[in-house]
Amino acid sequence: MMEQISPNPELILLGILTCVIAYSLMTKLIARTVLTLPIFFVALGFLCAPATEALGTAEELRGSARLLAEMTLILVLFSDASHIRFARLKHSFTIPLRMLVIGMPLSIALGTLFVFLVSPQSGLALALLTAAVLTPTDAALGQTVVSSPDVPERLSQSINVESGLNDGLVLPFVLLGAILASTNLQGTDGLAVMALTQIILGPIAGALVGWGAARALDFAQQRDWVIESAQGVVFLATAFLSFVIAELIGGNGFIAAFVAGAVFGNAYRHDIHFISEFMEGAGQLLTMVAFLVFGALMLPNGLAHITLTTVLVAIGFLSFVRMLPIWLSLIGTDLVLKEKLFVGWFGPRGLASILFTLIMMDEFDFPNEEELLACVSLTVALSVLLHGISASPLAKRIGRESAQNSG
Repeated sequence: MMEQISPNPELILLGILTCVIAYSLMTKLIARTVLTLPIFFVALGFLCAPATEALGTAEELRGSARLLAEMTLILVLFSDASHIRFARLKHSFTIPLRMLVIGMPLSIALGTLFVFLVSPQSGLALALLTAAVLTPTDAALGQTVVSSPDVPERLSQSINVESGLNDGLVLPFVLLGAILASTNLQGTDGLAVMALTQIILGPIAGALVGWGAARALDFAQQRDWVIESAQGVVFLATAFLSFVIAELIGGNGFIAAFVAGAVFGNAYRHDIHFISEFMEGAGQLLTMVAFLVFGALMLPNGLAHITLTTVLVAIGFLSFVRMLPIWLSLIGTDLVLKEKLFVGWFGPRGLASILFTLIMMDEFDFPNEEELLACVSLTVALSVLLHGISASPLAKRIGRESAQNSG
C-alpha cells in the first residue's frame, strides 16, 4: 500500500498567494466578465479544501474562520457606511426603513414557515434559527451594485443601509432560535433585555466613537500633525474600536461599526479617500481570504450533508422568501415594480450568515447542526454565484430604465 503524502502548508500558501497575485494582475480584464472576487476565491478555496487537514484541527480552523469573518465584516460595514451621506439619505430614508422594519420581520416569519414546511422533523425552533441566519444581507457581496454608477443613488444607498443595519437587528431572532433549538433551554428570561440592550447601546457606542475619531483626525490634520498614510491606520483602529467598546458595554458590535462609519464619514471635514484606498488594498485582501476560507472549510462540510431539503431552502431564501416581503414593504413608495424587484433580488447572503452560523454552533448545542450548516453553505455559495453573475448586467439595465422613466 502506498504511503499517503500529507500536504505541505508552505506549498499550499505558495499556491494561494500566486493565485492572489494573478487575480490582482488581471482585475481589469476580470471586471469585463461575470467573474467576481467572491466567485473566484470561493472556487479557489473549494479546490484547496482537501489540503486543509495539514493546517490544523477542525476546531482550530473553525475558530480562525470565525475571527477572520468578524474582522472582514467589521471593516466592510464601517467602510460602506462611511460613504452614506445623511443629507441625501434623509430624502429617501423611507425605503431602507420600510425594508428593515417591515421587510426583515416578514422575511424571518415567511422563512421560518417555509423551512418548517419542507423539514418539519427538525422542529420550529431550528426553522426560526435557519431563517434568522439567512435573513441578513452582505455588504461585501453587494459592493458591485452599491458602487455602480449605473444604479440610482436612492436604490444603492437603500441597499447599503439595509445590509449594514440588518446584521445587528436580526441578532435577537438568531439568539432566540439558537436558545430554543438548543438542548439547554436556560437563559430565555433575559433574552428580551439583552436584545434591547444590544440594539440601543450598539448605535450609541458607534456614534460616539465615529464622531470622536473624526473630530480628532480633523484636529490633527488642520495642524499638519498626521502623515497621509497614518489616516488609514485611524480608519482601521476606529472600526475595531467601535466594535470592541460596543461589545464591552453590552451593545452589538456590528451595528456599532456601521453607525461609527456613517458618523465618521459625515463628521469628518476632509476627503475620506484613504478609506477607499485601504479597502481597495488591504481590505480587499482580507475579503479575498474570508471567501477563500469559506470555500475551503464551510462549503465542503455543507455539501457533504446536502439534501433535497437544503436545496429547496437555498433556492427559496434567494427568491420569494426575500423578494416577496421586500415587495410588500415597499408598497406605497414611488418605486416602480422593476425597482422593487431589483432591491429585493440584491439581498446577497455572505459573511453575516457565515459568521452567525459559526458563532451559534460554538456557543450552543442543538441537534441537526449539519443541516443548518448545509443550508447556510449552499445558500451563500449560490448567492455568490448568482448575485455575482447578475450584478453588472442588472445594474446597467436598471440604470437605463430609471433614466428613461425620469426623462
